[in-house]
Formats: sequence, C-alpha cells, structure tokens
Amino acid sequence: MKNYLVLGSTPCNEDCAQVGNDNYYDQSQIELHVYGKYIHRIFPQILASKTLYLKIKSFPHDFGTYRELVLYYDDSNEEELSLAYSIDEFLPRNWDEEALKELTEKININNTNNINKGE
Repeated sequence: MKNYLVLGSTPCNEDCAQVGNDNYYDQSQIELHVYGKYIHRIFPQILASKTLYLKIKSFPHDFGTYRELVLYYDDSNEEELSLAYSIDEFLPRNWDEEALKELTEKININNTNNINKGE
C-alpha cells in the first residue's frame, strides 16, 4: 500500500518560509524545489525506483495551507520500506554548498521579479 513520510520543507536546522507571510507560496516553492533536488543528489535510489518518489504535499493550518516535501513508498515492499526509513533517518540537517548557492540564486531572481512587478 502506498504511504508517505514527511521530510519537511527545508533541512531541519535551516530557516524556511512561514505560512501567513505575503511571499510564502513563492518562497516555499523555491525551497521545496531546491530541497527535492538536494535529496535526490544524496539519495539517487529514489530516482531509480518506480514507486519511491518525492512530492510536494499541502496540509491545512490555522494560518493557511502549508506545504512539505514527502517521500512516497510502497509499505508492502520490505526493501523499499527500509530504504524510506533510512532516507528519513539520514536527511541532511543543513544546506550543502551547492543547494545553498541554488537557493540564494533563485530567491534573488524571485525578489528581482517581484520588484519589477511592483510588489
């Protein structure tokens, strides 16, 4: 049966976009995209699997909808179940240099675009 683990929206020791802020959607979209690429680099087994995959999932909150990166897996497959829990256990706590560079560039581009739009 398909199940999922919530991996967060950024590495656990890093700041993240806050629900309720005006720029939450754009900021979280950037963070989630970069975080997903980062996890794929660390755990290439996800890309090699047909049933193990990352996806952005929305959750309700008092201040609005928030989004997290989740790892879907088949819990009837013992090998995949073990891999999913191993990935969850060994998630990075901080951005690495490559992810931080990409995150900074994308946020700067987004901020420039918002200024040009008059936001």
